[in-house]
Amino acid sequence: MTTLGLVVAEFNRPITEQMENDALEAAQSAGAEVYDTVTVPGVYDAPLAADRLARLEAVDAVAVIGTVITGDTDHDQVITDAAAQRLADVSLERDTPVTLGVTGPGMSAAESRERVENAAKAVDGALDLVEELPDAEDQQ
Repeated sequence: MTTLGLVVAEFNRPITEQMENDALEAAQSAGAEVYDTVTVPGVYDAPLAADRLARLEAVDAVAVIGTVITGDTDHDQVITDAAAQRLADVSLERDTPVTLGVTGPGMSAAESRERVENAAKAVDGALDLVEELPDAEDQQ
């Protein structure tokens, strides 16, 4: 059985709560176990939590869930760019799939609510990567 870590951003909680529920349902439907769910204040804070989960021997992959809604500045773009880059770094540094179930930037709250299924897609992607990637030990 594949074991996942889940990171959920609290900012915009009415949306991320539904995303979290969808992610948990996707994991259950696929027969995967969620080892731990770590909540973080916002998407920008997700890389550290993802890294901590990816370090655990029991965790095969990490799915990160959140939404970044546009405002009056480019803040949403800065947040999503930084988080996406660092999450990719965590995946490579820990040799553990870390998938991005974050919606935004450049979307309204209404548009974000229409995309809560991205959370389930992140779980599905994490499970697919665990299944499809060659074992690192076989590469040596």
